[in-house]
Amino acid sequence: MKEVKVTINDTVISVPSDMTIMEAASLANIDIPRLCFLKDINETSACRICVVEVEGVHALQNSCTVKVRDGMVVRTNSKRIKNAVINNLELLAANHHFECWRCSRERNCEFLDLLRKYNISNDIGEDENFKRKTQILNVTDAIVINSSKCLNCGRCISACKYYSGLEILNYNDRGFATYVGPASNHNMDDAGCIYCGKCIQSCPVGALQEHDDVEQVLNLLEDKEYYTVAQVAPAVRVALGEEFGFEIGTNVERKTYQALRLLGFDDITDTNFAADVTILEEGTELLERIEKARKNEEVALPLFTSCSPGWIRYVETYYPEFLPNLSTCKSPQQMQGVLIKHYYSKKIGIDKDKIKVVAIMPCIAKKHEANLPQMEVDGIRDVDFVLTTRELARLIKRKDIDFARLKDYFPNSPLAEYTGAGAIFGTTGGVMEAALRTVKEIVDSQDEKVVELNSLRNVDENIKEATVKIGELEGIVAVVHGAVNFPKMLKRVKENPDKYLFVEFMACVGGCINGGGQPIVPAQIQEKVNVKKLRADALHKIDEFMDVRKSHHNSEVKTLYQEYLKKPGSKLAHHLLHTKYTKRDIYTK
Repeated sequence: MKEVKVTINDTVISVPSDMTIMEAASLANIDIPRLCFLKDINETSACRICVVEVEGVHALQNSCTVKVRDGMVVRTNSKRIKNAVINNLELLAANHHFECWRCSRERNCEFLDLLRKYNISNDIGEDENFKRKTQILNVTDAIVINSSKCLNCGRCISACKYYSGLEILNYNDRGFATYVGPASNHNMDDAGCIYCGKCIQSCPVGALQEHDDVEQVLNLLEDKEYYTVAQVAPAVRVALGEEFGFEIGTNVERKTYQALRLLGFDDITDTNFAADVTILEEGTELLERIEKARKNEEVALPLFTSCSPGWIRYVETYYPEFLPNLSTCKSPQQMQGVLIKHYYSKKIGIDKDKIKVVAIMPCIAKKHEANLPQMEVDGIRDVDFVLTTRELARLIKRKDIDFARLKDYFPNSPLAEYTGAGAIFGTTGGVMEAALRTVKEIVDSQDEKVVELNSLRNVDENIKEATVKIGELEGIVAVVHGAVNFPKMLKRVKENPDKYLFVEFMACVGGCINGGGQPIVPAQIQEKVNVKKLRADALHKIDEFMDVRKSHHNSEVKTLYQEYLKKPGSKLAHHLLHTKYTKRDIYTK
């Protein structure tokens, strides 16, 4: 690539000719404000916050899209530029509904940061003659869209297309009345949304957020009417710390347990335990299907994983012909909930009707999953409330718990014991790797070395395949993450139905470590840091240092089967831990 010389604020630098002014300025450590810009996702120059002066050009230029050229002279800090940015921010502020003290983005709002930086007044918005836009809400059990906070920057629209390929969100109406939502503000639950939450993480403000259950959980903990049991998903422990100033990818597992204890939970368990159980159930299911295929019996192969509720919504809605391929296993969240209420309740001597389970998850789709009608056994809900990683952080802050100074704590519940295989469930390829560790050992009837499929670990490769040998059978396993990549993988399966044995699907790019309920990383940091890799590496490090790294070697899981379930795939196991799927229609209500 040809190098060109550019002068920015009297600093001369050489940069590749395909760079934008904004990128060149970043190399020179010159910060240019931006709002609508999201690298590689939303580069539309819509907000006009990133404007600069270019010598020889009369109009201010959008630094996020205008390319550099040799000899270009740029100014980013003139009075004219500052006035333009202030004017645009004032107009945006006028239509924004400010409730920062209770907004989910109070401590992480790109818009608020700019208003503070430029000391913006809200004279227009406070003028009694100024008429604000009409507030338009779209509320589901997983996500809330609030037009009164929306800046119409388009980042959520672009993110929906880029990450899911579904284009659920777009602009409705025109001019002053423009708002973002599904077509004609159709309810998100019926519009084909899979609740991956990428729109929330891409929004610079709080116009999109998870359905907030913090208040309900707080009331639950304060009332003490029920015995409250928490469960923590694998990906939460390597992300929660970011909300309290820790570096991205820091493992704060023990502090998380301590925080839950101080919040008032009566008991603390770990979803990793159920991840280990999932491996035994799903692994057994895979072996049963392979055996049927070997006998030429009719069976759906390859087997598809069922841990990601966003993926389940996707296949139910867009590819229902593949429903028979789905594992019938519930997700670890639901398995943990049902085991707490129907197994653990007996061990601790508390009636299952008096237990409430709160799941701490990296995913907003988990909220919807917990509310599905089929996610109950004998009239008892598997999981009562789901809090995202972000919601847990807000709850901790509301209770004035100094998270950074917490002492380490590990719960004594047997349902908190887990293996390295359970830990890696939270990252792309982890479910596959964990399953093969157990399946290969069972089939080969010997204590094989721990399976480590490094070829399936790359968080930046969308579809990954590997050849594996299970006994005498050799076949292909695959891992796909990011819903936008699902059609390509499903096309491969359609064209080569006998090629694959097992396919792991995760709706979020990178898997749960990058789930829609994880801490929101500001756009400018996303450009410089591989967040997915840092979090994924942290989970793999947990696995690497575990004494036990195979799910079927979890001593407490062994006890579960010996005392209660008897064996993987038993009648009781199916009654408690398995489920069914249903074709979904969109835009029908």
